[in-house]
Amino acid sequence: MKYLVKFFVVTFYLLICTHTFAEQKIVVLDLTYVLNSSKAGKGAQEFLKKTFADNTKKFSDIEKTLKKAESDLLAKRNILDKENYIKEMNSLRKKNIDYQTERRSGIDKITTLRVEARATLLKKLKPILESYIKENNVSLVVDKKYILGGGTTSDITEVIVEKLNKELPSLNLK
Repeated sequence: MKYLVKFFVVTFYLLICTHTFAEQKIVVLDLTYVLNSSKAGKGAQEFLKKTFADNTKKFSDIEKTLKKAESDLLAKRNILDKENYIKEMNSLRKKNIDYQTERRSGIDKITTLRVEARATLLKKLKPILESYIKENNVSLVVDKKYILGGGTTSDITEVIVEKLNKELPSLNLK
């Protein structure tokens, strides 16, 4: 009986006195929105889209020229002697290989620019987030794509976009 009373007293004490006074503030940030909606992010996207469109037009023109040259060569197949035909075929193959190499390097350049722009934005975003965390006593920042639900009061996306726009108005991509 004595142990039973001690058990209830200790259990009651633990249930009543374990109220936590510490508050953990968890906020949500939509990183994709921040990267795409900031002035620098929009400018980088427009530049990359324009560069991609220019490259696509340039390479489609080259491709049409090569196809026309190939069809002309095939039409001349019976007219040309074998030696000249082989020379022109090898020349056309070399042009095609050069085209493929140039096209691949153009795509790689755009990919590299995209990665560099993203890295620059993230590099500028990190100190902004750190200062926001310190100022507002935030214990955890979670990306919105990993959240299933929650209130809109904990979303700091717009605040971070405004601060990023002030800190980094544009990216100089070339």
